[in-house]
Amino acid sequence: MKYWKVDWLHDFESEPTAFYSEIGSDGYEVRKIQLYRDGRILKSDKFHESGEIGLSEIPVGAIEDVASQPEFSAALISQEEFEQVWQLASWSTGNSRSS
Repeated sequence: MKYWKVDWLHDFESEPTAFYSEIGSDGYEVRKIQLYRDGRILKSDKFHESGEIGLSEIPVGAIEDVASQPEFSAALISQEEFEQVWQLASWSTGNSRSS
């Protein structure tokens, strides 16, 4: 597993400002966390997705490609850091789109 933190640098009030991703050896997200300006921290896995948050439907690619885009700041993080944020996050109460 790999663990990423990606900050999204933007001014959209309703969009997340940071993403944490747990990525499997196949390059697909296994779990994801989104942080919002209003303090919400939402999480998703293959059993819990909604219109608000869900796993990527394609492999995430290389972190260097994400980090090279001016609107993103991306870095590898530890599993421990990911798990700490995961424990703070809540499941979305939005419309479910379970797999």
